[in-house]
Amino acid sequence: MIGFFGTLFARAEPKLSEATVRDAPAIAALHAASFRRGWSEQEVETMLADRHVVAHRALCGARLGGFIMARLVIDEAEILSVAVARAQQGRGIGRQLLTLHLRRLAGLGARTVFLEVDEHNSAAIRLYDRAGFREVSRRANYYAGEGGHSTAALVLRRDL
Repeated sequence: MIGFFGTLFARAEPKLSEATVRDAPAIAALHAASFRRGWSEQEVETMLADRHVVAHRALCGARLGGFIMARLVIDEAEILSVAVARAQQGRGIGRQLLTLHLRRLAGLGARTVFLEVDEHNSAAIRLYDRAGFREVSRRANYYAGEGGHSTAALVLRRDL
């Protein structure tokens, strides 16, 4: 009986796949819920239609559980954004998306990947550190913070 209820209420593994322009509304909504300045649906749609942009999504049932998006030009990629829905955080979805994404970027010829992260975003910094990213620069006063205070962006790099 306990096994039955465990199976009934167990969370299914997210399904990871490439994101398409049809995902723009859900990605824009998740981005807006995750960041101070969210992307509009049109901005996301434009990025997803760009041949230089690579994007993956994690579906948890029928809902978007997370996404990752990068721009790849020649052999350098920049991760533009990563977000995991609040209800799905702590389940390893960010790690799974990042791992899949880095493999895909390497398969497309990327040799180096860069990203920027708020110096106070400890969960993201931990994720990137575990994935082998290292700080190469810092941009002071890059992100607008609460109460008029700004925070630095850490520029991270990983060679593939």
